[in-house]
Amino acid sequence: MAKQTYDFQTKLLHNDHKIEKYTGAVSVPIYHASTYHQWDVEQPGEYDYARSGNPTRAALEQTIAELEGGSRGFAFASGMAAITTAFFLLSKGDHVLICDDVYGGTYRMITKVLSRFGIEHSFVDMSNVDEVEASIKPNTKVLYIETPSNPLLKVTDLKAIVRLAKKYDCLTFVDNTFLTPVLQRPLELGVDVVIHSATKFISGHSDVISGLIVVKNEELAEQIYFLQNSFGAVLGVQDCWLVLRGLKTLSVRMEQSTRSAYQIAAFLEQHPLVEQVYYPGLRSHEGYSIQQQQAKSAGAVLSFSLKNKEAVKQFVERVQLPVFAVSLGAVESILSYPAQMSHAAMSPKEREKRGITDGLLRLSVGLESTEDLLRDLEQGLEGVGATYSFRLESREKQIR
Repeated sequence: MAKQTYDFQTKLLHNDHKIEKYTGAVSVPIYHASTYHQWDVEQPGEYDYARSGNPTRAALEQTIAELEGGSRGFAFASGMAAITTAFFLLSKGDHVLICDDVYGGTYRMITKVLSRFGIEHSFVDMSNVDEVEASIKPNTKVLYIETPSNPLLKVTDLKAIVRLAKKYDCLTFVDNTFLTPVLQRPLELGVDVVIHSATKFISGHSDVISGLIVVKNEELAEQIYFLQNSFGAVLGVQDCWLVLRGLKTLSVRMEQSTRSAYQIAAFLEQHPLVEQVYYPGLRSHEGYSIQQQQAKSAGAVLSFSLKNKEAVKQFVERVQLPVFAVSLGAVESILSYPAQMSHAAMSPKEREKRGITDGLLRLSVGLESTEDLLRDLEQGLEGVGATYSFRLESREKQIR
């Protein structure tokens, strides 16, 4: 019988690891083993030492490869471990071109670590293809992209960047954390390396730290595997199982959270105390049309700007539902303050240059009732407005 082709949502549940072949278990076994007996001196088995390979980790790696449309997947101890390992494809004297409002941890890795090894870097607005091409140097080896970017949700035209990369013989790395393979599959658009902080939407429950890499090219896959085995920042088996469990509900979680995110973005865009909303699902967003072409939707993360840090403080003190915390992509909504959380590694000058102001907040929308979230956000903004009005009245009285 020919193998049935299923929709993405079905494949999350019905894949090669649906049933364990020896016992019929409907959950992937957790193999707590650091080493494996070898039955033959001349012919080693598939597994020998757990850093090099583990059946539970293999199940996750094979599953994410299939979901992203790649040939090989790799699981790491964190998103930053995945990003760092991918960057180890570079050598001294190479140059990487990276999106300007990149995640703060990636910024720190590039500016403080890679630079020590003689690897050069430049930041560029990846949403401007002409600017990207003008910034490519003879020694540029990697174009590193977040789309939508973190935290300003800029959209990069992946097909256009892939064409540039092929023209100048560069690799393309895409951090697909915000959209996941549910909404965007960069490998199908010609990208070379897809990276995830699986801590976020893929696992989805704020209970595991993990990173993933997927590639399509077999030669590149062998290079990544060599680095994974050499660097050794592999994901533990218990965490692999947690990510596999989270994957099963990824599609329905993304659908609900994305629907709520659009309604929240539309509400915030109309509110007089919100200076700007960054969400590529809004027609006012300059990357809207490209987002529509290369992804199924705009995802569940948005950012918005209030007047200043004081307004942020007033707002955060009044909202009740979102967790005020580092991270994103969980079943609960998470409100973050990039200037002091995700992008604290950037100096105030560098953040300001990129538009990451002291009034910027990032919201990852969870699975709460959309109406409850809207009421809660409105309550928070009313508190900011009331404080603002009270101070205006106080000043007027002082003038009189």
